[in-house]
Amino acid sequence: MSNFKKTIIACAGLWAITSSSALADLKIGVAAEPYPPFTSKDTTGQWVGWEIDVVNAVCAAVHEKCEIVETAWDGIIPALNANKIDVIAASMAITPKRKEVIDFSAPYYQSAAVMIGAKDGDMDVTPAHLAGKTIGVQVSTIHAAYLEKYFAKTSTIKTYQTQDEANQDLSAGRIDYILANGLALDAFLKSTADILESKTAVPYDADVFGLGVGFGLRKDEAELKTKLSAAIGSLVKDGTLEKISAKFGISGKIELPK
Repeated sequence: MSNFKKTIIACAGLWAITSSSALADLKIGVAAEPYPPFTSKDTTGQWVGWEIDVVNAVCAAVHEKCEIVETAWDGIIPALNANKIDVIAASMAITPKRKEVIDFSAPYYQSAAVMIGAKDGDMDVTPAHLAGKTIGVQVSTIHAAYLEKYFAKTSTIKTYQTQDEANQDLSAGRIDYILANGLALDAFLKSTADILESKTAVPYDADVFGLGVGFGLRKDEAELKTKLSAAIGSLVKDGTLEKISAKFGISGKIELPK
């Protein structure tokens, strides 16, 4: 991760995310399943999290009212292209494959892909060393693509609809490892510290992992892309992203490619 640098998003006033579509200028698509610390629902059913706060800040900067629309992760790109949502804000990495069908704003964060397993497991997570092991991963993610590229010939890859399902199988001993966003695994690792531990981050592959996470947009939304990207750039000096990160206990871990 030494080739990455931290970028800050700021906010000039705050327009709250609205639950009323009649008031919304932009429909923001998030994955329906919890993905803490980025997106999840509180006890009242409202969407909260690091990425929700970032969306609030960006919507404020571009003077738009935004509505959260929860969408199944594996259908979120089709929903965008079908005009059911206007923006994807679901920790979606900007990859060459995805750019064939949608566009992206400037990136607003990047995080290492981390392999985790049992405490008594081996820290060597190379494909040859994990031959014969079962590795869990959320379907339709950059992490699934990485496993398919590097581990399909040596290990068994088990896919899950949600990250939580993969986590549960790992903690129950039904699989040997999982590969996922390191930040998204933090809380899970803390809750299972007696039986699991973090392994090393896997080697970075720009073709698979992309160039950071951005807002997903339709290809014909050049004006919206310009607005969102300009907002990210113009708000970089204010320090709001750093404050949001600190709020969720991840200050200093949100990074971007140089």
